Amino acid sequence: MTALAGLLDRLSLAECIVRETPVVPLTDSSVHLFAKLEYLNGIGSIKDRPALWILKKAIERGEVEPGTTIVESSSGNFACALATLARILELDFIPVIDVNTSPVYEATLRSQCSTVVKVDEPDDTGGYLKSRLRMVERLRAEIPKVYWPNQYGNADGMDAHYRLTAGDIVKALPNLDYVFLPVSSAGTIAGTSRRLKEHDPRIRIIAVDAQGSVIFKRPAGPRRIPGLGSSICPPLVEHALIDDVVMVSEPETVAACHVLLQHHGLFVGGSSGSAYAAVQRVFARRRGTEKPRVLFLCCDRGGAYVHNVFNRQWAAQCVEVQQPATEAAGAS
Repeated sequence: MTALAGLLDRLSLAECIVRETPVVPLTDSSVHLFAKLEYLNGIGSIKDRPALWILKKAIERGEVEPGTTIVESSSGNFACALATLARILELDFIPVIDVNTSPVYEATLRSQCSTVVKVDEPDDTGGYLKSRLRMVERLRAEIPKVYWPNQYGNADGMDAHYRLTAGDIVKALPNLDYVFLPVSSAGTIAGTSRRLKEHDPRIRIIAVDAQGSVIFKRPAGPRRIPGLGSSICPPLVEHALIDDVVMVSEPETVAACHVLLQHHGLFVGGSSGSAYAAVQRVFARRRGTEKPRVLFLCCDRGGAYVHNVFNRQWAAQCVEVQQPATEAAGAS
């Protein structure tokens, strides 16, 4: 068997990582609410889908071959997905992370990758994404045979959600009224929104972003909970079909994560809590007899957030520090 044939054979094994994830109903007084449990993908998050699809297409085009080193910037989930896939494919992977990356994710990456690069210098927005991207450029210049998945601008990542994530949603719930989608690299909302709007143009797509993120040209500020928001406006967001944007503060995120655990039995991460918080805010004053059908994504598990979101001392400090800014910003 040639090296390329072996890579293609291993790719077929890697494709088992991504599977249809369940949609579960949640009790809610204002809406018929559903959560799509994307953390039940094989590696553990919604990022499994674009990671697999991007590598699959790159291999099919000959952009990734035996001996290629993959280099990517990530706050956690995408890097963990790439790390596992790279091991299956027998390829080297160098993740570029930052000081806000969960210790759980960092430990996972260091257990699977021979090299992990961690940046600690914030960029001009107070985040770390631009610093990570500069490091990616440096590594690409130094490594002779390298591939950058570029989750922020790669159309294959968007296509993964168009075909897979949105395909699951349409199959499970063909008659939705609202879908709330957290935004970071923007591949999820770009691909999912386009497929859902094709299925039913009446579906309203609500983008959920973090206060301090600049994706939707809001004021930049520090963000301590990874997985939501961005220090740049990702190119893929231009392809998204969005009806409204809800900006969520970190205290709202923390509170919503605890509600999802205590009242709905869902131990989920920050972006999931933010999406749930956005649902509650939008429908807090809803009037009418007919409840809309609403879905939001649970992108990853809460285990990677035990040091912040589910740490009582950290959460209390978060509320104390952030509350004045939240009151000033108001609802979006």
